Amino acid sequence: MRSPTLIKQINALTPGDYKTITLDRPGPHNKPRVHESTAVKLSKYPTTVRQFIVTGLGREAPTVIITNDRDGTTKHLIERYARRMTIEQRLAEIIRAFHADALSSAVNLNVDLDIVLCVLAQALTAALRQRLPGYANVTPDTLQRRFLDTPGQIINHGDTVTVRLNRRAYSPVLRQADLPTNTTVPWRGNHTLRYQFA
Repeated sequence: MRSPTLIKQINALTPGDYKTITLDRPGPHNKPRVHESTAVKLSKYPTTVRQFIVTGLGREAPTVIITNDRDGTTKHLIERYARRMTIEQRLAEIIRAFHADALSSAVNLNVDLDIVLCVLAQALTAALRQRLPGYANVTPDTLQRRFLDTPGQIINHGDTVTVRLNRRAYSPVLRQADLPTNTTVPWRGNHTLRYQFA
């Protein structure tokens, strides 16, 4: 929550008050602009703290980071915050896409299994979106609607299983995707899995 005084301070900053730093992370938000205040007083806190006002992290409003870490570099502290923000976004995706907030039972075994399955599903959709051109940053629910909900047929031919997906509006993206053509599945007797697009 931002106080009126803090909002006034943010609005009073000019472009010259910020310095640009480069973060060691991929994506479009790796060159944020930072304004640092080194001796900010907080009510009911005994000493001063460092305050960063950061723009360019992918949020509409500037991000305000307050820390009592006096030794860490600006870059290190912003990168640590950005990693935490990414983790929070992934948790929000798991809750929204896989309903991790609606677990099947109060029994510990079922809850543990639900969480493991949610994490696995999130990891698999993250791997899939990296292979789909133009979809590297979409959420799992978008992948579910556009690709995973695609109807089709599963055809067994001896030691080969063919998954033939029906034609949809997003089929051209699947055709351009970096998907393996033939995959050996060890736990199914080394049968071959292959995909076909109608």
